[in-house]
Amino acid sequence: MKSYEKFVSKDSDYYFYTASQTAQTLFFYPTYTGFFHYLPGYFLKRASYDSFLLMLITDGECTVTVNDTVTRASRGSIVLIDCYKPHQYESQTGWKSLWLHFDGPLARPYYEQITSRLGTVFLHPNFLGIQYSLEKIYQNFKNSLPVNEPQISSLITSMLNDILDYKNPGDSSPLFLKETINYINEHFSEKIHLQDLAEKASLSQYYFTRVFTKETGMTPYQYLIAARLSFSKLLLKSSDFSIKEIAFRSGFSDESHFCSCFKKWEHLTPSEYRFR
Repeated sequence: MKSYEKFVSKDSDYYFYTASQTAQTLFFYPTYTGFFHYLPGYFLKRASYDSFLLMLITDGECTVTVNDTVTRASRGSIVLIDCYKPHQYESQTGWKSLWLHFDGPLARPYYEQITSRLGTVFLHPNFLGIQYSLEKIYQNFKNSLPVNEPQISSLITSMLNDILDYKNPGDSSPLFLKETINYINEHFSEKIHLQDLAEKASLSQYYFTRVFTKETGMTPYQYLIAARLSFSKLLLKSSDFSIKEIAFRSGFSDESHFCSCFKKWEHLTPSEYRFR
């Protein structure tokens, strides 16, 4: 279909699709796909649009605003937007873009994982590979080919997995994360402070905590408690040590703190766990 939107070149086209109930329940599915040549002066602002948008900038540049953050997207950039929330994009010089509006049961978890690591606008070393997959979906509709929903879902999944697997070169988390986890696993019975862990990673406490939590799903403190409780459960089941002795051997400062943490995490007291 040809676009008649203002400040969109007449050689632009797009195609919409209504997914089956099966696809909406099980798969990623496209809602719109197209290739647009946005002319200078284009501006779009939406409060909400029921989908997620994957946009590849093939030429020119634009600015994208999400959560009051303005980011420049130039040729070679990938843009990922949660269109359920307020967003806008515009350009005074124009740009060209291959794009896909999509959704699915796992669309939001993927979106949150990707943008928490890379942001809304990012570069990717496999831009051409992602472009190829997106082009394949676009050409399927452009050429009025039969729609194979599992196959298209597989293409979308592949693109998102490819993006998710990539880590920003400036992200030091793969290096320090393994070292930190190994250190905690070896020294959990000792006094461990957040400041010491951050210093070992040569990071600020704020950034260290932020990246550690993003990568593991737990704060450093929660991970430390989890390690101590894991060891305590082993002792509860395999030794005759008293609860107090197990508390100290596991790194807790006193029996009361150990029991309260154990109850909070395991929903059982240490004694209940030992004899169940």
